[in-house]
Amino acid sequence: MVNVRLTGLLLLVVLLVSSCSTQDNLAFEKRFAAFKALFIEDGRVIDSGNDNVSHSEGQGYGMLFAVAASDKVTFDGIWQWTKQTLQRDDNLFSWRFRPCESNNKRCIDDPNNASDGELLIAWALLRAYEKWGDSSYKNDATAIIAAVEEKLIVTRGPHTVLLPGEFGFSDAHSVQLNLSYWVFPAISTIAQYSNSKAQWELLFSSGISLLQESQFSSHKLPSDWLRLEEGNVSLNNVLSSEYGFNAVRVPLHLVWSTSFMKDSGQAEQLLSPYFKWWAQSTVPATLNLNTGERSGYGLTPGMTAIKTAVNSIAHNEDVQLAHDEAWPTFSRKTDYYSASLTMLSMLAVMDSQS
Repeated sequence: MVNVRLTGLLLLVVLLVSSCSTQDNLAFEKRFAAFKALFIEDGRVIDSGNDNVSHSEGQGYGMLFAVAASDKVTFDGIWQWTKQTLQRDDNLFSWRFRPCESNNKRCIDDPNNASDGELLIAWALLRAYEKWGDSSYKNDATAIIAAVEEKLIVTRGPHTVLLPGEFGFSDAHSVQLNLSYWVFPAISTIAQYSNSKAQWELLFSSGISLLQESQFSSHKLPSDWLRLEEGNVSLNNVLSSEYGFNAVRVPLHLVWSTSFMKDSGQAEQLLSPYFKWWAQSTVPATLNLNTGERSGYGLTPGMTAIKTAVNSIAHNEDVQLAHDEAWPTFSRKTDYYSASLTMLSMLAVMDSQS
């Protein structure tokens, strides 16, 4: 009788988990259908909030979402446009395409790369390889990974860092960094496919160390950009000293990483400032960490989705709390970036439950 009851209980648990997983997938696929209709055209992911440009980050996001939604046709379309239009001869990617009459590579108005784009695209290709078994995805990913290792991962004092771009961020004395470019779950996956696994492990651990040193102001939040000089971090002469639209991704990248979440003490130290920040009665979208100036508007729907996902994953909340009704819906008024943050948040929750 005990064995029968135990078997029945286990079956119930399996059915509940399966049901939750299916609901999550359906909610994600529903959002992706709307995302595709609003922001993807002939393989190009359109940033509706920035003059309809396309960039390597957005292409990587679109590829990630397409894999998760099991939409191979859309994935291949995005990848082929990205490969043909943005990929350089060295396998890195020009970061921005501004629509023009020729509608080809001539529309690239900045050939420098943005390294989060490379990580996202390579990660998406590896996830596609793991899902669909097409070795060409893996081969394309490893070529990108090798280029990142050669040109973008460098040592500065005790830290192994990711240059934001090949040009313009480093001189003989300092380097400017964007810690939201450390997509921790992507780094862990890439390490498993790299011939230089130790290099990626050092990059991961340095990212955590830099975040521990970058808890600025009384709120102990990271900035969109920081400067690393002689082993010390600061906000001196950086592109943005705000906790804003870049840094908002940091807590999501952290909880998305199973390696990071295994260290409960470390997780508590780095995540608690976000929980305190979000606990305010009115939460501004951005905060200048030098002056304390707050934006005059609150969290966007995508930022709110990050809050939902981080709370859900970090606090092991019932997966039912993260179903369809918990997430923002998309309409023609939704901008690309807010929609992308929502999709990323949903995907992180899905991964945490798998």
